[in-house]
Amino acid sequence: MRTTTAHTDLPPYEPERIVGAPFPERVRLACVTWANASPNRPSVMALYWLKYFFPLIGGWAFWCSFDAGYPGFLSIGGWAFTDDAFKKAMVWSTFWELAGFGCGWGPMNARFDPWFGGYRHFLRLGTTKLPLFRGAPFVGGDTRNWLDVVLYAITQVVLLRALVASRVTPDLLVPIVVLIPAMAVLDKMLYLVCRAAHYFVVLACMALAPSEEIWIAGAKLTWCAIWFWAATSKLNRHFPSVIMFMMNNGPFFPKALKKRLFTRFPDDLRPSRLATVMAHLGTAVEYSIPVVLIFGAGNEIATIVGLLLMTAFHGWIGINNPNGMPVEWNILTIYGGWFLFGAHPEVPLAALTETPLLLTLLLTSLAVVPAIGNFFPAKVSFLLSMRYYAGNWAYNIWLFRKGAAKKLDKLAKAGDTVFAQLAKLVPDPMQLELAKTMMLVSRFMHFEGRPLLEALPAAVDDIEEYEWHEGELIGGTVLGWNFGDGHLNGEQLLRAIQRQCRFDEGEVRVVSVESQPLFDATMRWRVIDAVRGVIAEGCTRLADYDDVQPYPTGRYAEALMRGQRATA
Repeated sequence: MRTTTAHTDLPPYEPERIVGAPFPERVRLACVTWANASPNRPSVMALYWLKYFFPLIGGWAFWCSFDAGYPGFLSIGGWAFTDDAFKKAMVWSTFWELAGFGCGWGPMNARFDPWFGGYRHFLRLGTTKLPLFRGAPFVGGDTRNWLDVVLYAITQVVLLRALVASRVTPDLLVPIVVLIPAMAVLDKMLYLVCRAAHYFVVLACMALAPSEEIWIAGAKLTWCAIWFWAATSKLNRHFPSVIMFMMNNGPFFPKALKKRLFTRFPDDLRPSRLATVMAHLGTAVEYSIPVVLIFGAGNEIATIVGLLLMTAFHGWIGINNPNGMPVEWNILTIYGGWFLFGAHPEVPLAALTETPLLLTLLLTSLAVVPAIGNFFPAKVSFLLSMRYYAGNWAYNIWLFRKGAAKKLDKLAKAGDTVFAQLAKLVPDPMQLELAKTMMLVSRFMHFEGRPLLEALPAAVDDIEEYEWHEGELIGGTVLGWNFGDGHLNGEQLLRAIQRQCRFDEGEVRVVSVESQPLFDATMRWRVIDAVRGVIAEGCTRLADYDDVQPYPTGRYAEALMRGQRATA
């Protein structure tokens, strides 16, 4: 189903036109505006790299100065690729994320004042959390108690102790490996904050392996598993829309090519053949990296080719600043690749067979859990499934009846809702409403947004009576962290908030969409009312939407407007 638009009717549109349009047209105008705008500029995005070069990389270099036999900062080759430097990179990355400085930080992730939650939230009594065993005595509450705060603080202190050590030994790492799962029992989100499928697994290898060769082999296996599963997760209909979205936002993607990312701007905003080819090429490159590095081990040219390919792949992602800003992770992945496969090409993965128990634990974490998560995504976080930036995530849309979101002020939290933060920065009411409207673009332009065309009419009678909040941003405010995992900001969070805020029936409706199972053809969705629970559910067949525009048109727009006419 296509929409024909006069080519003379192009952005920029007057804010009053966008904000005042009915919801389906409002979304269309926002999407066309975004597609035309090429939002990010290199000069602005380069400022973000000050964070990575100085606090992140500079901090790691500072911690490495405590190492025994440190040759001095300028002798980078003498300290940057030592075992302890790599270990401190893993420890520092874990501390960095737990402190709130990493993913989920800054305006690119809709954090304006303050720029992050992190320790501001995790050290505050009474803040909302997601216990692993909700309702269990003492450990199953919805809000943070002294045990939560103390355990978090001890974990950060223990991480710091390893960072200032002259050698990072197993006795310094074992407490970390014990404390992180303990925190996860109290708040399962903190396990994901630590990037458990990556950082925690490698820390466990370093703590439990009987020799240097074995923990390096375990880390190599972790890197390869990430590349494999991340590439596998992109075997779907979603990834071309990710490339289209990221490259149009990308500050270093040629501006002359940006309109070619769309099938036919401005009439058809589906991913073009160019975006699709780029998506398939990216998937092929990601698959090839572990193949070249594993089978090319011992061949210097093959290793260098693999490492350069890996650096170019992750570097391109990093400099184009994808939403959510997982740039720290890409930097660490590049550094780790050079350390593991470049500095230690002699260590084979077969070394892990000397420790069957550790190998079993690794295969469980790196093979079994991701497999379950890819085929049964409702069971496992997309982070543990290693489905990174594939455009296929569980997500939630929180619809608050106008004025009802003020009840969130009852919650203990480190910052206001995103809209309240924006209101401080954008005093003009019309510009504020325009900024809110532009936030719709990301969800609709990704192919995973198509189930909303079915779910929204089932959620509310009159969508104009509700305020649209991304579940990820609600989670970021209420939980202190967010990184695209819809399992963190869905029904369990609604139950925790409802206990504290007491919304009336119909004041909050959450449209909860589960990601597409690998090689399946559908995405399932539910609508949840804060009082009544699940009030509607359905299953969207994605092939039906190949020719449908990102925004509501035709019968989908009619379905949304029908409720408004009935209400009127």
